[in-house]
Amino acid sequence: VAARFSEYSRRTGQVSAMAFLRSPDEGLANKYLEATTRYIAMYEKLIGPYPYKKFALVENFWETGFGMPSFTLLGPTVIRLPFIINSSYPHEILHNWWGNSVFPEYSSGNWSEGLTAYLSDHLIREQQGSAAEYRQTTLQKYADYVIGEREFPLTEFRSRHSTSSEAVGYGKALMFFHMLRRELGDKTFIAGLHDFYRRNKFKFASFGDIRKSFEGVSEKRLAAEFDQWVKRAGAPMIKLVSAKTEKEGDGYSLALTIEQVQVDDKYLLQIPVAVTMEGEAKAWQTEAKVDQKRAELHFHLPSKPARVDLDPEFDLFRRLDLGEVPPAISQALGAKKMLVILPSSADGAMLKAYRNFSSLLKRSGPDEVEVILDTDLKEFPADRSVTVLGRENLFFDKVMKALVGYDVKVMQKNLLIGKTEIQYGNHSIVLTGRNPENRGMAVMFIGTGLSEALPGLGRKLPHYHKYSYLAFEGGEPVNIAKGRWPVLDSPMTAFVPYEDGTFSNVVMGALAPREPLTLLPPAFSKERMTGTISHLAKTEFGGRGLGTEGLERAAEYIAERFKEAGLEPAGDEKGSYYQAWEENVEGLGNAVRMKNVIGVIPGKKPALSGQSVVVGAHYDHLGLGWPDVREDNKGKMHPGADDNASGVALLIELAGELRKNLSP
Repeated sequence: VAARFSEYSRRTGQVSAMAFLRSPDEGLANKYLEATTRYIAMYEKLIGPYPYKKFALVENFWETGFGMPSFTLLGPTVIRLPFIINSSYPHEILHNWWGNSVFPEYSSGNWSEGLTAYLSDHLIREQQGSAAEYRQTTLQKYADYVIGEREFPLTEFRSRHSTSSEAVGYGKALMFFHMLRRELGDKTFIAGLHDFYRRNKFKFASFGDIRKSFEGVSEKRLAAEFDQWVKRAGAPMIKLVSAKTEKEGDGYSLALTIEQVQVDDKYLLQIPVAVTMEGEAKAWQTEAKVDQKRAELHFHLPSKPARVDLDPEFDLFRRLDLGEVPPAISQALGAKKMLVILPSSADGAMLKAYRNFSSLLKRSGPDEVEVILDTDLKEFPADRSVTVLGRENLFFDKVMKALVGYDVKVMQKNLLIGKTEIQYGNHSIVLTGRNPENRGMAVMFIGTGLSEALPGLGRKLPHYHKYSYLAFEGGEPVNIAKGRWPVLDSPMTAFVPYEDGTFSNVVMGALAPREPLTLLPPAFSKERMTGTISHLAKTEFGGRGLGTEGLERAAEYIAERFKEAGLEPAGDEKGSYYQAWEENVEGLGNAVRMKNVIGVIPGKKPALSGQSVVVGAHYDHLGLGWPDVREDNKGKMHPGADDNASGVALLIELAGELRKNLSP
């Protein structure tokens, strides 16, 4: 790759973090350099030493997302998207371990994409507290796109060439590694990663080599797990058939009937179970081993059960039932066949725009897309997904039937989703529901008042695959609302009936919190901040009272730390950080010398000239008890660790981070 670049670099241990940008942008470069150092540190702890001497972000001249040994080639728009630095970027860094130093043996299945997705995309969502939602989306994508002959085992995955192949090679694989981790425990799972990397660095490796490493560190035989999830196509489907309870001693018995309802043979499963009990805020949780197509399970509980949920956090790879997931765009785009119905009464320009939009849908997932005018269609089909275009469409009433049960109202001039009001005219709207003629098929409605918005909407729609509804504004268009309809009837949930057969529709109890597999090293140093607090709270500072030598020494210390952070001095005199004055202070007699300590990160953007953001913290305290302490504390030194040495410590830490990463 060759071009005229602005080059930036930063050393982290034995590795150089680098950024090559096509135009100077120190702030952007520093953000990526900081992210690079933190992610490399995290993955070295999780897997082993980084295999190259550098990692570089290289800005390409067209929009790409390529990962190479020791660098990634990203497009100019991509690198400036705010979410990329904590989503796709760590994924590319991690590929230097999986794929670019341990090479997948493609003939027996490409494991590297699934493992990379699990330890980057999934791990980041774990750190953010939304891993269960991520797994649900992964499973929904599999259910919506991997249909019939699109299913294949992981041993046949080579690379992503469609949404369905991604749902297998990335989605099923990451769920396999998640289940393996849950079976072995975090400590053993991490040991397995280290062993696999150490044994296979700069070699080709297979799923068999992964199994060998994890069997070695766990001292368990894992043949059954690898065979059914790696070598076997398809997925189990689970249904909670019944839940019954009886009084038993000092507690209650709970009897569950669970079925595997997939057509093919049974799977060996560890199914998470959560039981919500009367009068208990927290759910009772366990895992049940199920090795038959129909299993009877029995538990003893301390309180009366009211509700049972199987796999409530989507820890098990399986094909989701339609009742578990809300209608979504992925169900429409994932169908093998789609019928697009055009509004014949639309004006010429809009009808032409809708026709062109239909051609974009043909490239978004379905194997077959048929386009027809509403006046040429006699009967709403039940054997395929249907996309209805335009509110003036003769089949718009079918859309309304598909939305029954959801909090959406379509009115003459606006749309109301919950409490969100969306005006027509300058907006584009996407709604999804179940086909009223066949709930196994999706209905998608797309309407707009701006024909120029449709090309952009066609490009963006697949990226919002998990959502039930969307609203966009303007001709670009820009997303302003998105969401998912609630799940109304899941076969994985059962409410335990009372003696008379009735039951209470209770909310699931709180589930036990989980720790992420590992944590990203913090940008702020706890040790440095603790050191600052301890230093300012020392006895020799005398509590940093007004007009004291201790307060003067504190100001000198802060000025020195500002200098270390790279802030420019902005005091009264050139080269000074101090803004000084005298002031009469009640209770202290003569005029007291006051001093602010001021450091600046200069701006470089003329459009913001004259504007400033001020971040501050006071560094004085009560000294020996002036002006407002209890009588018995007068004359005693008040260290002021939390008032406000802690605030000063955070301010100094923030100054260093902003100086490195901000380009005002």
